[in-house]
Amino acid sequence: MRTFFLVWSGQLVSSLGSSLTRFGLGVWVFEKTGSATSFTLILFFAVLPGILLSPVAGAYVDRWDRRRVMIATDAGAALGTLVIALLLFAGRLEMWHIYTVVAAGGALGAFQGPAHGATTSLLVPKEQFARAVGLVQFGQAGVRIAAPVAAAALMATIGFRGILLIDFATFLFAAGTLLLVAIPSPARAAARGRKPPIWREAAYGWRYLLERRGLAGLVAVFAVVNLAMAIAQGVYQPMVLSTASRTALGTISSIGGLGMLSGSLLLSVWGGPRRKMHGVLGAAGLAGLFHVLFGIRAAEPVWAAALFGVLFTVPFVTGSVTAVMMRKVAPDVQGRVFATIQMVAMSSTPVAYLVAGPLADRVFEPLLRPGGALAGSVGSIIGVGPGRGMGLMMIVGGTVMALATLAGILDPRIRNLEEELPDAVDAAPASPDAVEESAAD
Repeated sequence: MRTFFLVWSGQLVSSLGSSLTRFGLGVWVFEKTGSATSFTLILFFAVLPGILLSPVAGAYVDRWDRRRVMIATDAGAALGTLVIALLLFAGRLEMWHIYTVVAAGGALGAFQGPAHGATTSLLVPKEQFARAVGLVQFGQAGVRIAAPVAAAALMATIGFRGILLIDFATFLFAAGTLLLVAIPSPARAAARGRKPPIWREAAYGWRYLLERRGLAGLVAVFAVVNLAMAIAQGVYQPMVLSTASRTALGTISSIGGLGMLSGSLLLSVWGGPRRKMHGVLGAAGLAGLFHVLFGIRAAEPVWAAALFGVLFTVPFVTGSVTAVMMRKVAPDVQGRVFATIQMVAMSSTPVAYLVAGPLADRVFEPLLRPGGALAGSVGSIIGVGPGRGMGLMMIVGGTVMALATLAGILDPRIRNLEEELPDAVDAAPASPDAVEESAAD
């Protein structure tokens, strides 16, 4: 557990730096362009490379030393942040520079995410998986509370340039903590012959899911949930900034972080419901309803309460689903399977980010301007003016999330996943290709 805590602390500090940059970058871009499309394109380029590379990245993570993978990706992310900072200092930072750097960061994240996720199951007893994930979420909640307020204050003092330099330092700190620890390798089947081509190892993640109907169904549900949530996330900051200040945005974001902190603390102490699928589907459906509340009214207290509710549910969704995955997927193939799950579940996200901005700028916002097509109907309920079209997008997205999770509850294969699929953590290496795929490095 000491190793787990050290790795966790390094990644937590790095996450704080990244959150400062995300907030500062969102404000800088929207104030410079006034366009929701420019903002959501950053999100699009940040996630697309990671999704495309996930299966191959997961296969390499299972072959390589996972500690070295995390060190390399932290160092690469630090370099990207430094590039943006230098361009900004020189007065030459353009949107295409930002798109390029965030795309490179997304590609590195395709390796870092599976490596970090697969490492946790090697450091923590399976009975403590949910609590360990809860602790991770607890740290992330603290970051969500501190980062927006701190970033808003730093933007007014040291500016976006100073925030980028802080982010660079936090990446180096995270890499340094990894240099101090030893992470065990997962048990592998006896090696015979040469390793198969990397594409064959990558394809194993797909076969693993397709052979397990409940697991595949759960991933499909979250592909829909992530589509709706990504559209909401894509317009959240532009919607608030349309009528409120950057300080108000920071305050609302921090209150949301308190929701995540509360949920994470409860999950860490309690461990979540005995049947983790109740936590997964119930919390995801509740998050959808809070998204609906977020779009109902353009008022800072309503936004703060809704974001508190949304982020309160996040630890229960991610903590419960991660605990299920770590119990049901053998450690020697977790890199590949987790990467494939991430690719399928998140495959809808870049589509959402790509369309969210144009939908907001060209469709929903004009519909709810004074005199717009929906101003006299929907507008009489949720209001008209700047940001109200994006509020309607929030309502639609939240409704889709709630319906998707309801479909998951009604499917017995998904609902009873924990009982129907045996635990794999204590089993022998699970891959049917393990004889070839686990050859010594």
